[in-house]
Amino acid sequence: MHTGEKPYTCEVCSKGFTHPSKLQVHQRIHTGEKPYTCEVCSKGFTDHSNLQAHQRIHTGEKPFTCEVCSKGFRTSSSLKSHQKIHTGEKPYTCQVCSQGFSHSHSLQVHQRIHTGEKPFTCEVCSKGFIKCSSLKSHQMIHTGKKTHSCEVCSKEFTRATALRYHHSTHTGEMPYTCQVCSKGFARPSTLKAHQRIHTGEKPFTCHVCSKGFSQHSTLKAHQVIHTGEKPNICKICSKEFKRAKDLSRHQLTHTGEKPYTCQVCSKGFSQPGSLQEHQRIHTGEKPFKCEVCSQEFRSSSNLRNHQRIHTGEKPYTCQVCSKTFTHHSSFHNHRKKHTREKPNSCDVCSKDFTTAQALSYHHANNSYRRKALHVSSVF
Repeated sequence: MHTGEKPYTCEVCSKGFTHPSKLQVHQRIHTGEKPYTCEVCSKGFTDHSNLQAHQRIHTGEKPFTCEVCSKGFRTSSSLKSHQKIHTGEKPYTCQVCSQGFSHSHSLQVHQRIHTGEKPFTCEVCSKGFIKCSSLKSHQMIHTGKKTHSCEVCSKEFTRATALRYHHSTHTGEMPYTCQVCSKGFARPSTLKAHQRIHTGEKPFTCHVCSKGFSQHSTLKAHQVIHTGEKPNICKICSKEFKRAKDLSRHQLTHTGEKPYTCQVCSKGFSQPGSLQEHQRIHTGEKPFKCEVCSQEFRSSSNLRNHQRIHTGEKPYTCQVCSKTFTHHSSFHNHRKKHTREKPNSCDVCSKDFTTAQALSYHHANNSYRRKALHVSSVF
């Protein structure tokens, strides 16, 4: 026992054990024997201790408690795995990209990104998945089953974790914080993806052009550039989108739904990102800084637009007269000159204008004239 000697060997796989009882339990893996049965759900187990741990699912008992955060667990092994979150210990390292993991299983799943292995296959559409949990979530697409509903906006979700993360869009809670820049996130996976901005890590590579990406979703969105595919179609106006996320955002333009509300001024937004950006008006936060002139901005898009002042970039080109523009809004207003479209109308004299800015100038100019006429009539 103390010498590390394992004199009892399995005849099938040659694995060694210190006690004959442990060998006996192990051999059930090969024979398929499961002599311990749960009286509630009839599930079978090879070991009595595994049955005991399973029964806690039904009783709700969690006898193993974390001393740091008081979270309870059904098994001691689950507690040990959890404790690594607090210690930061990551003893399992990927030999391809050197990324560290707290658990051996997490490393095993991660390695499939590099190997391309997808052992979990959907029986309906044959789509493959890296994780069993991803397959289970996918299968609900076919069943249409969404068992988890938001109490605030009634939006439904296939997974409890997705609902839990969704709640933060209403509360504004960001419990996961980046230790480098202190930015908060609703999900640990989003924090993990964000941290790659600081590390420069890009583990997801396009097999066509070898471009690297920090997120798998970004890689998938990029790959559509090569295929030209736009599989996400709006059922109302038939507009096509490369990404499902873009389609979801677009659909809110038809419904007018604004489920995300600012707790300060009650203004509604159709997207959680728009709410987050808006909240910076109240907090005064400007997390995006220009490296050239140090000017700060509330959103990354405003920073990108500003940076074109320094680079001279004009990415928007008119197909009629080839004139180029720095900003999309300027390009959009310019096109109206060719179409003669004048959607901005004065509510006093009914005169039409191409841009809202021109209408505002018209209002201000005529207001000044009316005041001048009023003064001259008095005298």
